[in-house]
Parts: sequence; structure tokens; C-alpha cells
Amino acid sequence: MEEMEEELKCPVCGSFYREPIILPCSHNLCQACARNILVQTPESESPQSRRASGSGVSDYDYLDLDKMSLYSEADSGYGSYGGFASAPTTPCQKSPNGVRVFPPAMPPPATHLSPALAPVPRNSCITCPQCHRSLILDDRGLRGFPKNRVLEGVIDRYQQSKAAALKCQLCEKAPKEATVMCEQCDVFYCDPCRLRCHPPRGPLAKHRLVPPAQGRVSRRLSPRKVSTCTDHELENHSMYCVQCKMPVCYQCLEEGKHSSHEVKALGAMWKLHKSQLSQALNGLSDRAKEAKEFLVQLRNMVQQIQENSVEFEACLVAQCDALIDALNRRKAQLLARVNKEHEHKLKVVRDQISHCTVKLRQTTGLMEYCLEVIKENDPSGFLQISDALIRRVHLTEDQWGKGTLTPRMTTDFDLSLDNSPLLQSIHQLDFVQVKASSPVPATPILQLEECCTHNNSATLSWKQPPLSTVPADGYILELDDGNGGQFREVYVGKETMCTVDGLHFNSTYNARVKAFNKTGVSPYSKTLVLQTSEGKGEKD
Repeated sequence: MEEMEEELKCPVCGSFYREPIILPCSHNLCQACARNILVQTPESESPQSRRASGSGVSDYDYLDLDKMSLYSEADSGYGSYGGFASAPTTPCQKSPNGVRVFPPAMPPPATHLSPALAPVPRNSCITCPQCHRSLILDDRGLRGFPKNRVLEGVIDRYQQSKAAALKCQLCEKAPKEATVMCEQCDVFYCDPCRLRCHPPRGPLAKHRLVPPAQGRVSRRLSPRKVSTCTDHELENHSMYCVQCKMPVCYQCLEEGKHSSHEVKALGAMWKLHKSQLSQALNGLSDRAKEAKEFLVQLRNMVQQIQENSVEFEACLVAQCDALIDALNRRKAQLLARVNKEHEHKLKVVRDQISHCTVKLRQTTGLMEYCLEVIKENDPSGFLQISDALIRRVHLTEDQWGKGTLTPRMTTDFDLSLDNSPLLQSIHQLDFVQVKASSPVPATPILQLEECCTHNNSATLSWKQPPLSTVPADGYILELDDGNGGQFREVYVGKETMCTVDGLHFNSTYNARVKAFNKTGVSPYSKTLVLQTSEGKGEKD
């Protein structure tokens, strides 16, 4: 629930929404904050003048209205409304949430009316502080925007869940923590006050006492306000316009505003959109689960990088110390290279952890918010925001696309030091290569003195080159068919000796071996020719 808090705060004031309204771009604003960021436009840009000129642009057409906002993320913090010949450039301010908003061009007139009822200056324009889209208000002013009852309900539940423990309502001085609530009396009692004021006998014996948390829930289950039509305030929403994607009342249908549009039952669309939002949340939930597992993987990578760094430094110091004084001057430079690689890897992984954590927090917050919205029983309020939430969920899921949950850095150190050069070349000593991955093992050497045949069996032995520094995870031994045909694998494992039985008598076999590790396989060794016995009891 705590991660959902960012979804419940106004981008202007940074506090929980108070009487939130829904802008056509589907973002929310407090009513008071919406009034505070209104900007008065010239007469030539008013809705009446635009209709008179035949432009026919509706209040919800952003194709032209977007042109009024010249706000730039890379600017110096100033923005203006394009097309306003007399509108001065107005400095942007940052809200507590870090969103830049446009302050009013002139202070709002003093009034004792509520923000919704107070008169709005003629030809006012409002710019969404989140997407920076502009909208010229009509004669209804802020009353033309629907109220987000669902968001109010979610905020109410969230604040109540964060409230402190309920106190007794009958304690005279310092109220104690309540232990029960009487549903009939609607009063919270501590144990002493319950025994004194609510004895379990007489007419009070039939009263039902419940835990305080349960009582608080029962108090919240009061009838919610029913959303009314923004055009006809006395009418409740009864249908849903599919084309306009908004609830409408029967009077909207009778007046012809939506007569040619496809309308459906409010309850049916409510259930359909709840189902769509639930399905979208399933995909987003999978992405959040993958992100959590990915963060664990990244944190393990940090530890692995630390361990590999210690091991690599120890090996490097041992090699440098073996070259005595001539290597000491170079050792410091090489250690600096390793430490730089170490810090670079840690920075890349930690940056990815930070980025993924922020992304996961936003995703989890959106999920919590959507789950709370789904709990709403107000179809009209839900449908006012459901389309936008479904789009946000799909967009957030797409952001967890291919490659997002893939580490940007490996834990291996891509440096290799060769200590074989002669001492006279020590001033040229450097890391041999910056490798893309760990090197493959060296080519194994067949030990001829230990290889032999007996009857129809052959024993072969091999070893790694003496100067080899790359370990092998195993070896692959291959023999041909004894008739000059193709080679086939006869042994795969870590041992360096193998006896092959079941060969043909009086046949010549060719044998070869190669080593492998996680990076790849080495080249084949030299081919060894083996001759089996002509019959039983003979040995070569």
C-alpha cells in the first residue's frame, strides 16, 4: 500500500488529492490546484472565437491545443503558450513532486465560494502539469470536468489504513486505546469504560461488540456519492457512450449530443472494463515478479564481482612479486587498471539496480492503485478512469520489454596477465588482451610412454601443457572406426586417462583428444596411431 502513495498525490501541491477532477488527458488535479494554474488567454483564442472562425476544434482536440504548449524538458525553466500574441512568458515552478507547473498569469480574484463554484476568468486556459497539454475552458469552467469519486474513495481507504490505533471515546482525560466497538451504540470503548458504561446485562446485553478494526470498516460502508452528469448536474449516469468513452445520462441521449453514437448499459461496461483491467494487471504482475528476481540476480552479481576482484588482485600481486624489483614499478599501474575495471562493473550494476528499483516501485505502486480502483462499486466513477488505467498498465508492461531484465555487465574480469616474457622486456609488460570472455584451455598433450594396446583394448593418457594457466573443465577423447573412417567420441570427463575396450583385432586406430571449459573447446592434440593385437594374448 505504501508504494501506491505516489499515485494518490497531486502533481501540483504534492499532497493527497482534495476533490480531484479528471482532465481530458486522463490525469487528475485537485480542484483548488486546477484553479491556481489557470492562465487567461487573449479573446482571439477563446472557444467562441474559434467556433465563429469555423475552426471547429473541440475542447478535447489536442492536435491543435498541443501547439500552444512550447514547454521543453531541456529549456531553462520557462515556458509560454504559443499563439498568444500578448501573453508574456511565464516562469515555471516545481511542485513538491518535482513536476513543473505554470503559475497563473494574474492572481485569482478573492472569493468565498468553493473552487468549483467560484467564477473562472473568461477565456481561461489550463495546462496539465504532467503531460503539458493545454485546454481552453468553456463557459462551464472547472465544472466541465468530471469529479474522480473513485480516487477519493481510494485515498479515504488509504488514509484510514494508515491512521493510528483507535482511541476510547469515553475516557475523560488521556484516551486509552479502544478494545471493542458497539455496533448499536456506534461508540469505541476501552475495557474500563466498557465495564462502567456498557455492562453486559439488561437492555445492553443484546448489543453486538466487535473489534475496533471491524467497527471502523462497518463505519466506512456508508453509501457513496453517486456521480452525476457534468452537463446535467441533477441527472445520474445511466449509459456509457462507446465512441466518446464516457458515462452519459438519459438527457444527454435525448438532447442529441450522443444520439448517433453507440451506447451500452453502464453495468455491462463496468464489468467489461474491470475484466480488461484485471487481465492487464496479470501481465504487469508477471513483469513485477521477474523484476524482483532480476534484482536478486543483480545483487548477487555485486557480491560475485567483489569476490572475483579479490581473487584477481591476489593472482596479479603474486605474478608481479615473482618478477621482483623490475615488476614493482609496473605493479601499481596494473592494480589501478584492475580497480578501475572493478569500479566500472560495480557502477554499471548498481546503476541498473537503482534504475530497476525505481521502475519496480512505480510499477508496484500502479498495481496497488489499480487493485484499489477495482474494489470500487461506483460504475460511473470507475469507467471515467478505467480506459486511462488500462492504457497505463499496458504501457508500463511494455516498458519491461526484451532486454530490460538482462544484466548489462558480466561478473568476470576481462583482463589477462602473461608472466612469461623475459625480464629484459619488463618495461613493456601489460595486460595481453581485453578479452570478450574467458580463454579456452590449451591443447592437451598425449603422453606416448603411457599409451598402449592389449588385445582389443587401448589405454590412452594425456596432460595439459606445463605452462598452461587456463584450467580445463574436462576432456573429449575421439577414435576413428579402425578403418580410416570418421572420428567418434569414446570418452567425455575430467580424467586424463581412459581405456577403450571392444576394438577390432588386427586394426589400426587413430586417436586424438581436446579440452573444454565454459568458454569453449581447445584445438585437437596430435593424432596418435594405435595397432591392436592379431589375436588374444598378444600385447603391443
